[in-house]
Amino acid sequence: MKRKEFLKLFGGAILASPVFLSSCRGEGNVPTDNDGCPLSPQETKGPFPIKSPGEVVKANITSDRVGVPLLINLTVQNDSDNCKPLADVLVDVWHCDSEGNYSEYGGGGMQPTDYQNVHFLRGRQTTDAKGNVSFISIYPGWYQGRAPHVHVEVLDANAKSLVITQIALPENTTSEVYRSTHYEKHGQPDTSNQKDDIFRDTLERNMGTVTGSLTDGFVLTKAIIVKP
Repeated sequence: MKRKEFLKLFGGAILASPVFLSSCRGEGNVPTDNDGCPLSPQETKGPFPIKSPGEVVKANITSDRVGVPLLINLTVQNDSDNCKPLADVLVDVWHCDSEGNYSEYGGGGMQPTDYQNVHFLRGRQTTDAKGNVSFISIYPGWYQGRAPHVHVEVLDANAKSLVITQIALPENTTSEVYRSTHYEKHGQPDTSNQKDDIFRDTLERNMGTVTGSLTDGFVLTKAIIVKP
């Protein structure tokens, strides 16, 4: 995907700024060895999973949400085959908006704001021959008790779940983003990566790589390792 095509996909839905795009496809940074590579940690799917993923098959998941542009590049790799790319599997992605709210939920409990009847920051794509998928989004916000994160589920062609995991984000980048427009009112997260119960024992394997800037937008790259 070329830069002008990426900008066109945004369609003015998020901050009007040039978007950093050194590559549109993630190659993955997890080393391999004779015994395969570390599987992505299996994490909880809730409390705000996609209710109907088949209805959100799209690359641009931004919808009407505003925030710092984020391109999510994921590579799915097969632990059972020397970490080779895994083609033709489904990848679901979802995360909260800049104020910590999820679509498809709300109206009480953990999320007072009611977004039950809207759909944003949720999407599904199928991996290409190199195991890659990309989603156009915004940098996630945070909510009480959790460090900022992105949810990912990988499923085979028969919709059998291969892994449900979560991606942690580097705190120096998060701190910078949360001082910017659309985030500063909500403030800094109340939970660090190290103190997050989900990431506490597996943070190294949960951590994504983020490059870019506030001016140009950011790119999140992560290899998702599964055992089909």
